[in-house]
Amino acid sequence: MKTIRKTIFAVMFAVVMSMPSFAAGRLSVQIGNFTSWKETPHGVLISAGNAKLSLTVYGPEVVRVRATQNEFSTTPSYAVITEPSGKFTSVKDEKDKLVLSTGELKVEVNKDPVLVRFYNKDGKLLNEDDPGLGISWLGTGTTCYKKLQPGERFIGLGEKTGNLDRRGSAYVDWNTDNPAYATNGDPLYTSLPFYIGLHNKLSYGIFFDNTYKATFNFGASNNRFSSFGAVDGEMNYYFFGGHSVADLLKEYTNLTGRIKMPPIWGLGFQQSRWSYFPDTEVLNLARTFREKKIPADVIYLDIHYMDAYKVFTWNKERFPNPSAMIDSLKDMGFHIVTIVDPGVKKEKGYWAYDSGLKNDCFVKYPDGTNWSADVWPGTCNFPDFTNPKVRTWWGNLYKGLVADGVTGFWNDMNEPASWGNMVPNLVEFDMEGHKGTMEEAHNVYGMQMARSTFQGATKLMDGKRPLVLTRAAYAGIQRYSAIWTGDNVASDEHMLLASRLINSMGLAGVPYVGADIGGFMGGTTNRKLFARWISIAAYTPFFRSHSEYNSRAHEPWTFGEDVEAISRKYIDERYQLLPYIYSAFYQAHETGMPIARSLAINYTFDKNIYNPDFQDEYLFGPSILVAPVSSEQNFGRVYLPKGVWYRKSTGKKYDGGQSVIVDAPLSDLPVFVKAGAIIPMQSTVQNTAQKGDGIMRLNIYSGSEPNKYLYYEDDGTTYKYENGHFLKREFAFDPAAKKITIGKAEGNYTSKFNKIEVVLHGFDAMNSVKVGRKTMSLQKGEGDTQTLTLDANNGETVLSW
Repeated sequence: MKTIRKTIFAVMFAVVMSMPSFAAGRLSVQIGNFTSWKETPHGVLISAGNAKLSLTVYGPEVVRVRATQNEFSTTPSYAVITEPSGKFTSVKDEKDKLVLSTGELKVEVNKDPVLVRFYNKDGKLLNEDDPGLGISWLGTGTTCYKKLQPGERFIGLGEKTGNLDRRGSAYVDWNTDNPAYATNGDPLYTSLPFYIGLHNKLSYGIFFDNTYKATFNFGASNNRFSSFGAVDGEMNYYFFGGHSVADLLKEYTNLTGRIKMPPIWGLGFQQSRWSYFPDTEVLNLARTFREKKIPADVIYLDIHYMDAYKVFTWNKERFPNPSAMIDSLKDMGFHIVTIVDPGVKKEKGYWAYDSGLKNDCFVKYPDGTNWSADVWPGTCNFPDFTNPKVRTWWGNLYKGLVADGVTGFWNDMNEPASWGNMVPNLVEFDMEGHKGTMEEAHNVYGMQMARSTFQGATKLMDGKRPLVLTRAAYAGIQRYSAIWTGDNVASDEHMLLASRLINSMGLAGVPYVGADIGGFMGGTTNRKLFARWISIAAYTPFFRSHSEYNSRAHEPWTFGEDVEAISRKYIDERYQLLPYIYSAFYQAHETGMPIARSLAINYTFDKNIYNPDFQDEYLFGPSILVAPVSSEQNFGRVYLPKGVWYRKSTGKKYDGGQSVIVDAPLSDLPVFVKAGAIIPMQSTVQNTAQKGDGIMRLNIYSGSEPNKYLYYEDDGTTYKYENGHFLKREFAFDPAAKKITIGKAEGNYTSKFNKIEVVLHGFDAMNSVKVGRKTMSLQKGEGDTQTLTLDANNGETVLSW
């Protein structure tokens, strides 16, 4: 009997001791020790004591890391659009580690326990797993712990409040309807799980592609690690080893996609309100813009345009003839954008609902009944946008709006939001045929709604570009939609926060983004706040004024004549800058470089840009530095990075690498231009369809460093540019050679500019230049500028002095 007991005890002890979490005295499970490895078509698969680890090469500087205790997921990524390419150029199986190389990256996999380290090709450590934590599991949740490097900073992660440098903070990705969010509130409306680590003059990026509720910790409440993890799903991240922040953005957006060229009218001024109705008010609004000569291109219709808030309908009393109204607006140069929420009212006889039932399009409980919740129309069902069939169905529902002349579609409430704001986690989704619950689908719901809207509208609009705007999103949203930063507050704090949110979105691959000018809710916008806000917003990619129901009006003329004049000045300047802005969008389309650029992109290791006093500053396009200040400030302290800078409004020069005190009246936001800058501008127009005077104002700012600028132009409304119907032209400034080169136009699109007026800033005591062999006199321009007008069709032209 004793022998039997001893045998039973020995077996039980062996079993218990073989359980790693208990044996090690831990509740969490780590990946364990290395057991074996094998090559895969694009990488390696490693087996360890408690899990499997996959490393896959997506490019010389991009490696995908996956780890699971079970089988790897087969659900396709909603973010990633590229396939693996190449493989490790060498694999060395050493005693204590595997050493893998891509040519640009060296990856070491420690064996006991399994840990991953990344080095650049020079052997410098970029990133490493924490040696005691590594990849861990706690129940269904998985987390990757990374050892903090000396002085390490973190930037990015999209729509997150807080400082530009995320060090010491933690965040949650769980798309949330968060009206009047606090300036340190989290989570907000989007999940963009890409961030960049910076240390020792090195940079790397990590994209955690897991759609479950995720947490990011950048040394919050600890000084040991940064981490990222989710409540379920597998550990699945992409590591990027670029040489600069710009390189990382290029690699990340190559993986997740880049913006298509937006409609040019979507870059003009846009006026919105909850809500404009009836149709006579909308038409009067448009006429007032034109009478007051305040440029504008877009008017939004919020929920009151619909019949009892039912999507894809019109209220026939307020809008008896929408197509006629829209025709009248088009004659005045306006586009209409209508709001479309995901909730479809449960009402027999309502065509959209009946169609959804017939085609089995709605999200369901496990027992097969449709999940319903209350929103604006009352009780609604919600489409399953993770089902390709449903996305096609939804896209076709826009047919009536498109036939009426609507060209823009505003997807709101798509976190998804409902009264109570608590979607049951067990409701089920198709997930591209792989089946999943709300826990997995939640963060991609808004993105897939925007996808179906964009694809449906594009198909219906006969080659024209739609404007799609979304509130909720996931990584890769830049392929389909613009984003605004949700229900912000009328305050200086929110105005300044908006700059950081917009810049951080750009650092997460989303270039087309803006905030509601004046603040949507939470207070009364005063004249000073609106004036300052519109001056800053003129230098943001998405330029829209919007306000809540029963708030004071937010049209530029409603704050008095002085604010009307300030608004007109900055809106005029926005339209004058459209050639520069549109070319910046082309750069975003080609390389992923955002339009509003955190100074961390160009001045990554200048510690001053992370100072809270200066962290709101950014570059708008490649050469214009915007320094937001509050509406209560008449002076501002601005940090100017290295180089020489010109105050845009006065032409005054400043040496960079220092902070300066500058005037900041409401009528003159501190804006600076980098020496050597090349900025194409145009005459003021009242809407983007107007041709203007046909003269490009090519502003060139004197400096000691050479510069090149790629100008881009197309028709602004179709996708013909994808088939070569565009114009590109390089402009170059070479101060050492004392010449400016206007390159030959390339492409088969005919420019709207037939003349180029070269405007020289800071070129002291110059009276003439040589154009080829001919000497031409310079004319006196505004301020201290000199000008020279040339034929735009001359081909390559060289100016020298």
